[in-house]
Amino acid sequence: MDVRVGDILVMKKNHPCGENHFLVLRIGMDFKLRCTGCGREFMSPRNKIEKHIKKIERG
Repeated sequence: MDVRVGDILVMKKNHPCGENHFLVLRIGMDFKLRCTGCGREFMSPRNKIEKHIKKIERG
């Protein structure tokens, strides 16, 4: 999957704040993402994130 830093990921599931768009801050074995709704940053394993991507929006 071609995910780059600066992309917006539209996920199948919402963040607890209700938003489903996340900004990619870092990539590698883990992705560092920022919720575009509340601004919370978190890291999650690459394989888990790639399963839940619905669409990639280039910035």
